[in-house]
Amino acid sequence: MDSKLRTTVIFFAVLMVALVVGVVVMVDVSRRDNRSRKAADDGTDAGAVTAQESVQIVDHELVEKYHLNPARDPYSFLKDETFFVTEKAEDETEDIKSLSLLASSLQKDLRVFVVDGSGAVCKGQDFEVTVTSADNKDTRSLHDTDGDGILYADGLGAGVYEVSLSPIGDFTVPYEPLEVNISDQISYTQLSDISFLIHDESEVDAAKEDTAAKEAENEADGTETNVRLQDGVSIFGIDVSKWNKTIDWNKVKAAGVDFAIIRCGYRGSSGGYLIEDPYFEENIKNATAAGVRVGVYFFTQATTAAEGVEEASMVLSLCKDYALGYPMYIDTEGAGGRGRADSLGRQERTEAVKAFCETIENAGYTAGVYASKYWLLNNLDMEQLDGYSIWLAQYSSKATYDGAYDMWQYTSAGRVDGIDTLVDYDLSYVDFVSGKKTEQNEIEKQYNR
Repeated sequence: MDSKLRTTVIFFAVLMVALVVGVVVMVDVSRRDNRSRKAADDGTDAGAVTAQESVQIVDHELVEKYHLNPARDPYSFLKDETFFVTEKAEDETEDIKSLSLLASSLQKDLRVFVVDGSGAVCKGQDFEVTVTSADNKDTRSLHDTDGDGILYADGLGAGVYEVSLSPIGDFTVPYEPLEVNISDQISYTQLSDISFLIHDESEVDAAKEDTAAKEAENEADGTETNVRLQDGVSIFGIDVSKWNKTIDWNKVKAAGVDFAIIRCGYRGSSGGYLIEDPYFEENIKNATAAGVRVGVYFFTQATTAAEGVEEASMVLSLCKDYALGYPMYIDTEGAGGRGRADSLGRQERTEAVKAFCETIENAGYTAGVYASKYWLLNNLDMEQLDGYSIWLAQYSSKATYDGAYDMWQYTSAGRVDGIDTLVDYDLSYVDFVSGKKTEQNEIEKQYNR
């Protein structure tokens, strides 16, 4: 074949190949267009490839090399949502099994928290922690016998201590010990790890722990009135807790209530647990939304100044996201004779109450003390509590307490639209803004003087 003829044959052969490729491309484009139009009509994914079509685009060399079944969809594993999670789940398990230590000290004591990788206290294990002073003169072994992930030591001397966690099971424990500085002087500052100590009522026996006894009711003289007092100088309000159940705060506001002191929590009368009032979050959010100015109170069963700091730290932690228009009060009264703090002496009780108030004030809030007339006169040293807001509870037609006070709770038998239960009535003789006093009215101007 001469060169001219050969060139002509090659040209036509190349032309035929190009035509075949063009037809294949046009068919594929047409198929994709049809699929896109169909997807637009029925809402499916236009990029989806059916099992049958996937076979057509598989590299046949790969099918032969890896002995694949060309009748099966080689991409079906992508449809399995659990295909890639095995390694992640193992990592998460390793994180939880990795332990660390947190510790805090108030005064000659040490509280150690064993925390897992998720940031939660690790419970259900009998952890052993060794506490050693820097001079090696004091070494103690602490055991978490109740399995709550919290270990405690007291009676420590001032100085630096090393805290080490002993190996346990398949957990990963810290290699280096934790250094903690122990002071012999109490610091009235909020504890950063207080959240680990806060319980909700589902974790305790509330019937045994929430046993506050209203001292004002025991001291009532029979002249109490549940009529709203109007004296021209005071502001009308109420105080509430879980005992008042669900409240319609819009109705409460419309009924003329200007402020509410809401219980945020209490220390258990028996076990000493720090427990959040189950209605606190609901009450403070809804009261604020309705335009009712709010303050908070905490029922104490603290037996030491250190426990007073704990209680104040809990209050500060629970209230950090809310704007308060009234103080943070510590409610000091009995627990029916069965409370852990009922037998405290006057000085011990005053120290615990003062520790609460000092911690609140150091955090930038106004602190106050709620108590009955008898309690203020006999169970507290009021000279040591001078300067804090006093909320008097005296169920009488007139208050007869001679000391200074900012608020008076004068009945527990009030009625307010939006609350199905009886409710306490309060008068405030101070206008508070952001929890701070802005105007102090003379006691002589009060309705009852």
